[in-house]
Amino acid sequence: MLPFTEDVIEIISSIPQGKVATYGQIAKMAGSPKAARQVVRVLHSMTRKYDLPWHRVINSKGKIAIRDPESADLQRAKLVEDGVTVVNYSIDLDVFGWDGEF
Repeated sequence: MLPFTEDVIEIISSIPQGKVATYGQIAKMAGSPKAARQVVRVLHSMTRKYDLPWHRVINSKGKIAIRDPESADLQRAKLVEDGVTVVNYSIDLDVFGWDGEF
């Protein structure tokens, strides 16, 4: 496994309940600020294997980025269960954004 992938898995695993992180934020924390799409790839391919809290990762606008309505609703429900307020599939990053502290 590539170091970037390992770092992304560790970072996503560290997002605390009640907080969210953006794809770009995770990429930057993993050392590749322009690799947000690679974070998506890691989430897609590694979530089950590593039991990643995928629902805590959103886009840079603070929105749920999943296009499939059923999956977007699942992400919204999981975030609400975590204590995150979701309004029209949007999350206030000033309130619920993770500061990246481990």
